[in-house]
Formats: sequence, C-alpha cells, structure tokens
Amino acid sequence: MIAWALNIASVAVALALLLNGWRLLKGPALGDRIVALDTMVINVIALIVLIGMIGGNDTYFEAALLLAMVGFVSTIAYCKFILRGDIVE
Repeated sequence: MIAWALNIASVAVALALLLNGWRLLKGPALGDRIVALDTMVINVIALIVLIGMIGGNDTYFEAALLLAMVGFVSTIAYCKFILRGDIVE
C-alpha cells in the first residue's frame, strides 16, 4: 500500500514540476519567474526524498538537504540581484 502512495506522490510532484516549468517560461512578470524557480527547487527536493523512500537509500536525504540549502541561498541572491543590481556590495 505504501508503494502505491509513493508512486502516486511521485507522479503528482513530477506534474507540479512540469507546471512550474511552464510558469517559469511563460510568467508575465519577473517576480512570477522567481517564485516559480523557488517552487521548482522545493518540488525537486520532494522528488529526491520520494526517490530515497522508494529506493530505501539514505544518501538521497543528504542530497535533498544540500539542495535545500543551495536553493535558499540562490533564491536570496537572485532577489537581491534583481532589487539592487549586484549581489555583493
């Protein structure tokens, strides 16, 4: 039963990732694209965790944690670049 739930969750997260990719490409404003990129990072983290749960491998959880840290820093850096024109002052 848990295998079915994990597979359904993987398909739902993959669909959300595709829809976020569409919003990233077709977003009307730059803010929409930034939010779509950040949401894509969150969906990729969820997909990595689901793959780790399906495979039973703990290494995927560490990779998801590293991606979460890098995704957060990159989102902040991108927003700061948009607002100020440079990242490091």
